[in-house]
Amino acid sequence: MSRKKRHSHEEHIDETWLIPYADLLTLLLALFIVLFASSQIDAKKLGDMRQVFNAIFAGNVGVMNQSSTIAGNSPNTTDIPNGGAQDPGKITDARNEALQLMQLQRDLDKYIQQNNLHETLTTTLTGDGLMITIGEVAIFPSGSAELLPEARKMVGEIAKMIIAQPQKVTIAGHTDNIPIHTREFPSNWDLSTKRSLNFMKLLLENSQLNPAQFNATGYGEFRPVATNDTAEGRQRNRRVEVFIQRMYKE
Repeated sequence: MSRKKRHSHEEHIDETWLIPYADLLTLLLALFIVLFASSQIDAKKLGDMRQVFNAIFAGNVGVMNQSSTIAGNSPNTTDIPNGGAQDPGKITDARNEALQLMQLQRDLDKYIQQNNLHETLTTTLTGDGLMITIGEVAIFPSGSAELLPEARKMVGEIAKMIIAQPQKVTIAGHTDNIPIHTREFPSNWDLSTKRSLNFMKLLLENSQLNPAQFNATGYGEFRPVATNDTAEGRQRNRRVEVFIQRMYKE
């Protein structure tokens, strides 16, 4: 009986060393993650790393779950408090869209330069989208919503350049604050709305554009970009805007 007891005691191995060994592996893995991320670190990744290490050493999440977050992949939001990082897929979509709009702006600016249209056609790219502004003098006679014959070519060129755009497009008409009272246009609301509608119809003569992406509206004199106290300011306010709205935000 004493022999059997001695044999059983010899087979029981002390495993307390596994605890510090596991801690060492955890720290080594964290070190490798830092070395990998530091090769292309930016402010956002630094914040991600801070959040990950806080979670690791607080014991809230596993190390393997967090390595993908620092490397730039989508985190498991159930493991990270407060929702975790933004979906990388959406970030990629936003950046691709931004590049696409930048290229469209370059194409438009090239067209403006080649045709000496600096005073009547401008582009502005913001975080909300791309704005194309066309002055009244280039497209409409004073007090009229019928497009000038020479405007057809310009509108046709704009239509060709925005064919590939999947975003929503808003056509907005604007006037100065000089009141209009005619049988056709009782107010500046009516004139601005009719102008935007006619402009949109001319754009959509290009059958490659999707009408479902477009809408037209009129703002009358209520969204000026310059003072109405001078002739130059009023001329700037009489315009049509084509706004291509971003689908994604970075």
